[in-house]
Amino acid sequence: MARPNKRTTLREVAEATGLSTAAVSYALRGKHVSKETEERVRKAAAELGYEADPIARALASGRTSTVGVLAGDLQDLWQQQLMAAIGRELLAGDRYALILDAGGDPERELTLAKQLRDQRVDGLLVSPVDPSAEGWSKIADAVPVVSIGDALSRARTAGEVLFDNRAGIDAVLDYLRGLGHRRVTVLTPTGPSTPDRPADVYVREAADRLGIEVEVLPCPQELDAATAMARRVLANSPDGRRPAGALAPPTAVFCFSDSIAYGVYAAAAEASLTVGRDLSVVGFDDHPVSRVLTPPLTTVDWGLTEIAKEAARLAVAAIEGRRVRRKRILCAPRLSERGSAVELRRE
Repeated sequence: MARPNKRTTLREVAEATGLSTAAVSYALRGKHVSKETEERVRKAAAELGYEADPIARALASGRTSTVGVLAGDLQDLWQQQLMAAIGRELLAGDRYALILDAGGDPERELTLAKQLRDQRVDGLLVSPVDPSAEGWSKIADAVPVVSIGDALSRARTAGEVLFDNRAGIDAVLDYLRGLGHRRVTVLTPTGPSTPDRPADVYVREAADRLGIEVEVLPCPQELDAATAMARRVLANSPDGRRPAGALAPPTAVFCFSDSIAYGVYAAAAEASLTVGRDLSVVGFDDHPVSRVLTPPLTTVDWGLTEIAKEAARLAVAAIEGRRVRRKRILCAPRLSERGSAVELRRE
């Protein structure tokens, strides 16, 4: 009867090299030994078929090499891209991303964050749905947390990679105002349960300052749902067929994610409206798809690659107990002007 394959142990590698198990462990991790010793140990380990036992390693080090990555809503294509980029950055440092989706639900978000904490992840990166929730404080006390996008106002985090939403919103609304738009509908993924998210507050402040009339409406990021909401916004289209007593339609739609903007494009096509002629549309992500639309979407680029690098760097530094000079990174917006926002035509 064949015997089951037996895992080669660290002790067997130590016996083969004439070193202590501690020295072999250090050599395999590239720490506290000469390059010659490290190479000798790695060669012996490869010949013996040694593979590190992840459970034993976690018990010995108190670390799992796993980092929780909690997305606010993976219906948003840009967040999908960001989470994938963070996963790659962590993997380059031999850490593994456990990516979960809050689905835009603040209660679900905290429940998942607590589950990640209880599963002993080494750190947690989060793009928060509700950055002001009280529950973040206890979670951040138990595990290093890095916040992406908005700061966790009630928690002591290990780091923050924040979007300068005020500057981004100012840039977009000032740009639309310069094109002659005075009635702008803002579609935000923020739900009614979290009305105090910074971007939603800033847009009203900027509109008042610029003398623009804005209507802020919650809108899902899933394409069909975003299209349905955009249909309602465009129902009173600028073709003169508005029901009595209806509000004047917007001449521009500012979407707080490019995924929402794609729904506006779809609804405009259904209504025989041409984006970039009958209606101006601006996004807030610069997802790659936005460049191949007809017309290409004017949107705000936040520098996704750099966001992923900085978030992973701050998380790893906190996990390893290393000091960092800057724990708060503020991402500046860059408005990419394309064909979807144009000067308002005067009849």
